[in-house]
Amino acid sequence: MTGTTAPRRGGRWIEQWDPEDETFWKETGERTARRNLLYSVLSEHIGFSIWSLWSVMVLFMGPAYGIDPAGKFFLIATATLVGALVRVPYTFAVARFGGRNWTVFSALMLLAPTVAALVVMEPGTSYGTFLLVAALTGVGGGNFASSMTNINAFFPLRKKGWALGLNAGGGNIGVPVVQLAGLLVIATAGATHPRLLLGAYIPLIVLAAVLAAVRMDNLAPVRNDTGAVREALKDAHTWIMSFLYIGTFGSFIGYSFAFGLVLQTQFGRTPLQAASLTFIGPLLGSLIRPVGGALADRFGGARITLGTFVAMAAATGVVVFASGRSSLPVFLVGFVALFVLSGLGNGSTYKMIPGIFQAKALARGMGGEEAAAYGRRLSGAAMGLIGAVGALGGLGINLVFREAFLSSGSGTAAFVTFLGFYALCCAVTWAVYLRRPAAAAVPAVGVEAKPQLTSV
Repeated sequence: MTGTTAPRRGGRWIEQWDPEDETFWKETGERTARRNLLYSVLSEHIGFSIWSLWSVMVLFMGPAYGIDPAGKFFLIATATLVGALVRVPYTFAVARFGGRNWTVFSALMLLAPTVAALVVMEPGTSYGTFLLVAALTGVGGGNFASSMTNINAFFPLRKKGWALGLNAGGGNIGVPVVQLAGLLVIATAGATHPRLLLGAYIPLIVLAAVLAAVRMDNLAPVRNDTGAVREALKDAHTWIMSFLYIGTFGSFIGYSFAFGLVLQTQFGRTPLQAASLTFIGPLLGSLIRPVGGALADRFGGARITLGTFVAMAAATGVVVFASGRSSLPVFLVGFVALFVLSGLGNGSTYKMIPGIFQAKALARGMGGEEAAAYGRRLSGAAMGLIGAVGALGGLGINLVFREAFLSSGSGTAAFVTFLGFYALCCAVTWAVYLRRPAAAAVPAVGVEAKPQLTSV
């Protein structure tokens, strides 16, 4: 991923990139990486807003639309599913087309679901049409994978926790921002004017694409590497980290999409009342994600991740208690805590990925830039797969909610299910990455890796 490469024509291409070289990093690398990070965050932010659009649209869908709560949960789940699946091709598109080029294209792609929703969002539209438009919004979920893969290549290992956390956190804030914008529309124009919200995003999408075209760069040393993909697919850590990311990001996106609908369905909140509360959890969870990455940089991602899952299990117990007794204040305390904790875990789990693969490279006898390049190569391939599987956790959360409300009219059974899952995540994190940390960092290698533990 580093070194001299053949020139390419067209666009803004950087031919050499070596962020692990401290001299290069101080003189030119850091400034360039931070500039790309800024515009990557902007594009990813709007992508998240469009992906989570239907968590807001369902609040506008009153009785005239003729869609019950189960149908609304399925609309949200459809958007989640497509967003998870497109993350895989979006990950590899960065190497094929360039990070800048793909950011421009993926930003412009957001116009399709936004304009489509603008056209169909009215009573009388068929449920099948709503499903199709909700599926289109999934392209916004893909922006996360391409953005994270791109930024991962720009920063050195010692800065990845902070950079990836900031990139993802800035993107995640797109969820509460679109929910706040929906609240503003409902509070000022009423719940019958969803097109005002949709129309406001069209110029923002165009602006993000233009700024990416003018201010971002492609890294020529990054290449599509099918060997890296195959190796990542075969590595057990790719799937272990995917499982843990279901617990962190799957929780964040699933709860973000479902929060307002749960408040309406279980606690009888009006659209305005639900919208006034929905944004709080996603906002806090987004803001704290970079903190999770920074803590992982300092104390080790596995320790922060385990602590996060323990706390998430405790917060879920509070939510189960509140749900069973229909106590909205206690429910909100527990639910918002889940958002905050999932944000911390998002930052720490993503920091673990490059550290794990670089530790394996060191254990195999690689050193210096060779180990760093191996870590970037494998982690770049693995991130898209892990992000895609993690996003499927959001689909699972919405489907579990749908089943719980269909069977009992309450979300209590769903939260009990989530509590059991977090307990399992605790066990996996401890057993694989903390019980025998040296072996866990480089399984089946048998080489002491303790000096690299803080990377994991």
